[in-house]
Amino acid sequence: MNGKLILAAGVGIATASMAQAEGVLNIYAWSSSIAPELIEKFEKTTNTKINFDSFTSNEDALTKLQAGNSAYDLVTPSQHFVKIMIEAGLLEDFDAYSLPAFGHLKEEWTRQWWDPENDYSIPLAYGTTSFVVNRNVYQGPIDSWKVFFEPTDLQGNIASSNSPDEVVSLASIYLGVPLCSEDSAEMKKVRDLLVAQKPYVKIYTTDDIGNRISGGEVGAHNWWDGDALRARLQDGAPIEYAFPKEGVLGWMDSFVIPKGAANIDNAKAFINFMSEPDHAVIQYNYYSHASPVQIDEAKASYNRDNAPELFPTVPVVFQPACSPAGQELVTRVWQDVMK
Repeated sequence: MNGKLILAAGVGIATASMAQAEGVLNIYAWSSSIAPELIEKFEKTTNTKINFDSFTSNEDALTKLQAGNSAYDLVTPSQHFVKIMIEAGLLEDFDAYSLPAFGHLKEEWTRQWWDPENDYSIPLAYGTTSFVVNRNVYQGPIDSWKVFFEPTDLQGNIASSNSPDEVVSLASIYLGVPLCSEDSAEMKKVRDLLVAQKPYVKIYTTDDIGNRISGGEVGAHNWWDGDALRARLQDGAPIEYAFPKEGVLGWMDSFVIPKGAANIDNAKAFINFMSEPDHAVIQYNYYSHASPVQIDEAKASYNRDNAPELFPTVPVVFQPACSPAGQELVTRVWQDVMK
């Protein structure tokens, strides 16, 4: 999900050894979300060219599919958007449960509420959304969302996500308000909290988070677990990922096939390829977000000792698909905050 930098690229690739596919596969995914090593390996096994475009939000992916004739064969939306897309008739029912890929999944990630029979999707990666602090700027506690939403030491030194999907949900978690609540009184609490926080927010954005927080331009920033992990381990950023006691927001990105896709067999071949345990561990080590595939932990680069960002110690609340009434309240809250 939500990791997710801005990038759009056309990449020549090829398709899974198990399928002997030839032709084209058009992928629309979060940027930098597929290991180049696997793309290259996939290319060499068949004569299939992969064209890769990226999106920066689930809303962008939904809009593209709603417009029709997207020309994409695989998309990787988050769980609540999988459900939305299914209900809108935007996805192929490709009997995902019948693929070899399904057999490699950890049981807890099968038949989830967004796709109860796994007819439409195969999970790719999962993680959490919270906030990080630059420890050269802020040395205080990070055990509650109060630090972020009702700041004292961090006043004027906070960067927030610009996604209402994330911000309203995180504020709801802090206040104990059910996500996607249809209760206007409950959502007013969320609205009031965010409006009160606004004077202390330096910027609302999901662009260039790594440079902004690592360089100390702000002291705290909404971010995603794997991205924070990479910045800390690979770039030496003086940051710490927060696990507030109230909980963090969970997400699961999955492979889906848009309705009317031209290259369904190639799409299924790629899903199977990516879900093979040896490939899934390469993907995990590259992407730094948790794998829903049962991988060989001995080959994994990350564990509880060196990558605490990937192992939540607080409740993880997965974003649901809001009802129309719930979504209307979320929209109204965000509009008031952005006034």
